[in-house]
Amino acid sequence: MSSIADNIGSVTRRIQKATMQAGRAPGAVRLLAVSKTRPPEDLREAADAGQCAFGENYLQEALDKIDALSDVPDIDWHFIGPIQSNKTRQIASTFSWVHSVDRLKIARRLSEHRDPDLPPLNICLQVNINEEESKSGCRLAQLPQLVADIGELPNLSLRGLMAIPDPDQPDESLRQSFRKLADSLSELKTSQPAAGPLDTLSMGMSDDLEIAIEEGATWVRVGSALFGARPPKS
Repeated sequence: MSSIADNIGSVTRRIQKATMQAGRAPGAVRLLAVSKTRPPEDLREAADAGQCAFGENYLQEALDKIDALSDVPDIDWHFIGPIQSNKTRQIASTFSWVHSVDRLKIARRLSEHRDPDLPPLNICLQVNINEEESKSGCRLAQLPQLVADIGELPNLSLRGLMAIPDPDQPDESLRQSFRKLADSLSELKTSQPAAGPLDTLSMGMSDDLEIAIEEGATWVRVGSALFGARPPKS
C-alpha cells in the first residue's frame, strides 16, 4: 500500500505534467488536500511530506484537527463545505480560505466576524455550474450582482469561483462545465475589476484534475488520491 507521502508525490507529478502540457507557468496550480473524515495522524503525515493546505467540510471536526495539529507550522486551513449561518463566527476566525460562499448573507456574516487585525479572509463563490437541485451554490445568472455586493464588504478578499460539476457526465461535458466557470471568472474580471483579485478557480478533484487544469484551475481539491478511499458511512 502506498504511503500518503508517496501519494502526494504522485499527485504533485500529475499536476506538474498537466500544467506543463496546458502551457501554463510552473506553480500555477496548487494542491488542496481534502482531509474531511481523515484522522489527524493522516494530516500530520501529509504535512511531514510537505503538504500545507488542507480542506475541511465539517466545522467541529476541523476545529478538533486544528487543535491536534497546533504544533505543526504553516498549515493553511480551507473551509470547503456548506456553511450554516450559526457557524460563520468560528469559520471567519479560524480559516484563511473559504471556498463555499453561495449567498450574500453568509459573506456579510463572515465579513462581520473576521477580526480586522487578521489578513482578509480569502473567499470563493460556489457556483452550481450544472444547476443540480441537490447541490449548493449560486446560479451563474446571480454572479454579477453577488460579486458587486460582496466586493463592497470589508475584511474579505474575493478571490474567485469554485464548482463541483456532476462527476457522472462524460469528459467532454465535464470540460465544458470547467470552461463555463473559467469564462465566467474572466467576464467578472473584465466587468468588475475592483471587486477583488478574482484570480482563483477552485475546481477539479482526484479523477478529473487534468481536465480542470487544462481549463484554468488554480486549486485542485484532492482527497481519495492522497488518503485512499473513505470508509463507508456507518
